[in-house]
Amino acid sequence: MEQLGCPNVSRKGCGLRSILLQVRDLGLGYDSDETVLFKYCSGSCPHTRSNHDLTLNNLLLSGLLLHPPPGEVWHNAPCCRPTHHEDMAFLDNSHRWHKVEKLSAAGCSCVG
Repeated sequence: MEQLGCPNVSRKGCGLRSILLQVRDLGLGYDSDETVLFKYCSGSCPHTRSNHDLTLNNLLLSGLLLHPPPGEVWHNAPCCRPTHHEDMAFLDNSHRWHKVEKLSAAGCSCVG
């Protein structure tokens, strides 16, 4: 699977991707053998340096702003993220319906 989050190393442009999997593989604690289509955002975003990026870089180079401490990361590149989500409904192994709100991505865009 492609790296998720930011920055993205995929050579494909930002877009909606999907994978067929069992509900139990979502990791949300549901006992269900039902197969669902999980949609997510992935891909690269064009990076154009904004005035904010230029200023941040200048402040770091001049020492007026300290670099982030270890473990903290600053992102100055756009990330491929969901713009909206959709709910997902499924039947568990005890024949009960469940609806999980905003589980799957429904649209993607470069954010940041």
